[in-house]
Amino acid sequence: MFAKPVPGRTTADAEGDVVVLLIGMRINHFWAVHHWLPVAVAMPRMLRELGKAPERGLLGHVLLTASPRTYYVVQYWESKEKLYAYAHASGLLHRRAWSIFNRKEKAGRIRQHVGLWHEAYVVPEGSYESIYADMPAFGLAAAHGQVPVEKRGRYAKDRFAHRSAKAAEEVG
Repeated sequence: MFAKPVPGRTTADAEGDVVVLLIGMRINHFWAVHHWLPVAVAMPRMLRELGKAPERGLLGHVLLTASPRTYYVVQYWESKEKLYAYAHASGLLHRRAWSIFNRKEKAGRIRQHVGLWHEAYVVPEGSYESIYADMPAFGLAAAHGQVPVEKRGRYAKDRFAHRSAKAAEEVG
């Protein structure tokens, strides 16, 4: 269950653009459990659904907390197209959960009890870098693989300058 650290310095083996989704909730009123609990349990269910269908494009995720009220997930996706496809797929958990939330909000039954948010980023190649020291694969490296830092460059500026074989062919 617990990953062993990889000795030395490593970096993520991401190639091309990286798609990152930050998505979370904030409990505005702790006493309104019947409003925020369904939201809180929906995300782990969606992550399990995505974990059973890797072709949907979720590469990895990290569950985090910002405070006793605020919880969020950092997700790494194959592409923004796959992220959109999951978000809009009828019959899957996200669409059903969002429909229920919207109905409750329109009826005034959920307003102000729980907050929801998300931010999505497409990070172009050359605009991200990573380093992990004596760490198991985590975050971007867990999503895309982990390689010795020497493969991408010892310094951050070198890792930022790294280009995938595909990008190098397009330039050359």
